[in-house]
Amino acid sequence: MKMTDPDTRQDGPVTGTDAWHQADLVALDLEGSGAQDRDHEAILEIALVPLAAGQPALADAYATLVNPGRPIPARAWIAPGLTNDVLSRARPLTAIEPELAGRITGRWLVGHNIGVDWRLLHRLCPSIAPAGLIDTLRLARACRIDAGGNSLTTLLEHLDLTATVTQAVPDGQPHRALWDATGAAILVGGLVTRRWPAGVALAGLCAVAALPDLVPTQAPDTLF
Repeated sequence: MKMTDPDTRQDGPVTGTDAWHQADLVALDLEGSGAQDRDHEAILEIALVPLAAGQPALADAYATLVNPGRPIPARAWIAPGLTNDVLSRARPLTAIEPELAGRITGRWLVGHNIGVDWRLLHRLCPSIAPAGLIDTLRLARACRIDAGGNSLTTLLEHLDLTATVTQAVPDGQPHRALWDATGAAILVGGLVTRRWPAGVALAGLCAVAALPDLVPTQAPDTLF
């Protein structure tokens, strides 16, 4: 699924004193073969959902299957539909990386437990350089939500946001990249509203939810 031109960013740099939703944000989700593959873990599906004014901009979303170049054993956590037959007809990651770089580099990546996805993406696509990482899992923990769990689907259900995600991605399903990326895009707004009802600047959100150790540090005047 390739929807529109990636260059839909707002004019002018956003600093840490600007409202969080003015930043150039894009939600990310990867579906992989599994961490037990270690250095041979493969990306099977990837989705990117830009945020506009704090809301997912589905018209500008990007989602694609990825050919891992080898058969992937059947595993319980691999979503239905990600079969070897389907994946063998997709493009390899080397062909997709330039498109991903154009949609990610310079933007803030948002995702649930984003560090896991970023480590895999950075290892396989080293040309990609986001502005930073914002983790909805870290933000949810800071909000001290008692949802009986911290998974993306559990938090969305607890905040009554599951129907919103399903309506936005009617042909998707949990644990597929586009549904989960859209879920993260919607969740970050719900969590921000819960923690900061009056709003928060980008610097305030980053202080709570960013993962600064996983990406190169930007110059202070462009961050905070």
